[in-house]
Amino acid sequence: MIHDILKSKSTKLFLGISAFFVANALIAECIGGKIFSLEKFFGWKPADIRLFGQSGLSFNLTCGVLLWPLEFIITDIVNEYYGPKAVRRISYTAVVLISYAFIMFYAAMQIPPADFWIGSKAEQGVPNMQYAFSGIFGQGMWIIFGSLTAFLVSQIIDVTVFHRIKKATGEKWIWLRATGSTLVSQLVDSFIVLFIAFKIGNGWSWQLVLAICLVNYCYKFSMAIILTPLIYFIEKRIERYLGKETATKMKRAAMGLDRE
Repeated sequence: MIHDILKSKSTKLFLGISAFFVANALIAECIGGKIFSLEKFFGWKPADIRLFGQSGLSFNLTCGVLLWPLEFIITDIVNEYYGPKAVRRISYTAVVLISYAFIMFYAAMQIPPADFWIGSKAEQGVPNMQYAFSGIFGQGMWIIFGSLTAFLVSQIIDVTVFHRIKKATGEKWIWLRATGSTLVSQLVDSFIVLFIAFKIGNGWSWQLVLAICLVNYCYKFSMAIILTPLIYFIEKRIERYLGKETATKMKRAAMGLDRE
């Protein structure tokens, strides 16, 4: 039986997509502690945006946003071929494993460091490796909780919007259901993580939360549009791998049409 399962192309595809989805989410959480300037990356001057009475805003983003757009693309692909139950399954799996990873990070920070290791990078400008290690992996609990909550809620919303659009449009206009669901879920994701991590956790004002939320969403909105062709590329590769007939059957099953 196990050999039959492993020979199934659809099963192998799902396992591969799931592994990449979880790994991508975990990496995004790990590198999310670094903030970068999008303007500096392109050699531009700071945007100096003013919103809700907050001035001097610019595109200072967490490095996690470099990878999160891929998560929503993967979500749409899984939704298209495997259905909402599969999306929820990989989303719950990702949350559990990310939570486990942060528990292990915390445990590693508490283990007494070797004396020689503490100053081992002093010549490279890192006088205390224990502080550096804790600074990188020791994200605040509010940030972790906010990020995981935002991820899970936005995934559920993405699934719901995706299927409502698909029921209205059928098999055509994959760009509409993929991009539309991402635009809605990314807005929710941006707001929830800021609300929990910084409104509740750090006492930010509503004006500051909303202003930064909209700035971050502008980036996510742009990336959702830019990455739309990637949906078509992946879909073609999957249909080539599975075969047109199998891919069509999977899409119908994902929508529950094979039971009608």
